[in-house]
Amino acid sequence: MQKYLKVLRLFWSTAIASEMEYRVNFLLATLSSLGNLAGSLFGLFLFYRTGYTFTGWSWEAALVVLGIFTLLQGFSATFLAPNLNRIVRHVQQGTLDFVLLKPIHSQFWLSTHTLSPWGLPDLIFGSAIIGYAGTKLGLGISNYLVSAVPLFFGLVILYSLWFILGATSIWFVKIYNVTEVLRGLLEAGRYPIAAYPTAYRFFFTFVVPVAFLTTLPAEAMLGGGQINWYIGAAVLALALFLMSIWFWGFALRFYTSASS
Repeated sequence: MQKYLKVLRLFWSTAIASEMEYRVNFLLATLSSLGNLAGSLFGLFLFYRTGYTFTGWSWEAALVVLGIFTLLQGFSATFLAPNLNRIVRHVQQGTLDFVLLKPIHSQFWLSTHTLSPWGLPDLIFGSAIIGYAGTKLGLGISNYLVSAVPLFFGLVILYSLWFILGATSIWFVKIYNVTEVLRGLLEAGRYPIAAYPTAYRFFFTFVVPVAFLTTLPAEAMLGGGQINWYIGAAVLALALFLMSIWFWGFALRFYTSASS
């Protein structure tokens, strides 16, 4: 474990030093995040401006969901996209050979080798929205701490799904459309799951587990939800994470390297 922590520190310090050469990108990322957030807030406002509310979700409660969704966007932009989107490039250019030869688990290397600070604005804005809504709702520290557990499960679920799709590049080199479809489906998480018709709720819970990413952590923060759903989130996160490890090993059986 200590070896992996040292490697992780080296990876991220090098990545930040490299990215800081282009500091204007941070300003552009901030403006882009503000634009996306303004669009999300406007879309949510259109529902609530006439007094309509999603069943069981006040305006402030819906803001919590949006804040968690923005946090997930920041997490994806900071940790997932910079790493997992490069799996395709490694397969195309043959540099995956060098990754597999390193004395470290290849999945760990591919998942953590770099990070992008340009996702930080979303992390900051998401935290600000949650803090604002929490103040209006009178939430305490305990509410935030309780929600950290299902939020962690959501992050594991999101990572596992993204990595499994990235691993399919062993067979299908061009998977950008697939990852974009996944990101498009995850956009549904900006609203509470109660906002959708019954058929969509089933789809976004049991097919594409969007409900576990945003709605469940928000319910935990608000003091709601059922223990069965939290157990389900834990089981799903563990199952998908183990599946990502197995699937990566399975995919490597079909990798013939650039020189074969």
